[in-house]
Amino acid sequence: MTDAASTIEDLTRVDAADVVALTAILDTLVRGDAAIGWTDPPVEQEVHELLTSLVVAGPENASVLVARDPALRIVGFGYWRRYARPTLRNNADLERLAVATEFDGHGIGRSLLRRLIGTARAAGCEQLTIDFRGDNHRAEQLYLSEGFTEYGRLPDFVAPDADRRFDKVFQVLDLRR
Repeated sequence: MTDAASTIEDLTRVDAADVVALTAILDTLVRGDAAIGWTDPPVEQEVHELLTSLVVAGPENASVLVARDPALRIVGFGYWRRYARPTLRNNADLERLAVATEFDGHGIGRSLLRRLIGTARAAGCEQLTIDFRGDNHRAEQLYLSEGFTEYGRLPDFVAPDADRRFDKVFQVLDLRR
């Protein structure tokens, strides 16, 4: 179910307040063991550099979207980026999709995902790939429900700490259909 109280927008410039808000969301998620690619929460400079690289790349090479609540606070974000290798440039990787804990289950992740798929299609991407930690079953079901298919799995590949190992799951969505 989509949360009517949130809006999704393209991030076209990097604002200091947005960097602070996203850093806080990521800090909470990573400290809560969310499987979003960091073992330690990123600092503001890292988030600023990430967002800047995506905005500078332009909409034909990357898309970063944010979800905002009615008070215009960021409550989620996601992005894709084209592959850099010339032989893979027709395709893009959905690198991150994250929603603030207190907005989990409101359809914001699905709304972000659908818009990201739309921006990738509009940019002429042929396939959109994603990989994620194998214990992230909610993400797996979300991607499958939106048409992604699994094309591989690396057993015990992800090690967030010395005591735990998880599969790395690979999925793809063919945007040519």
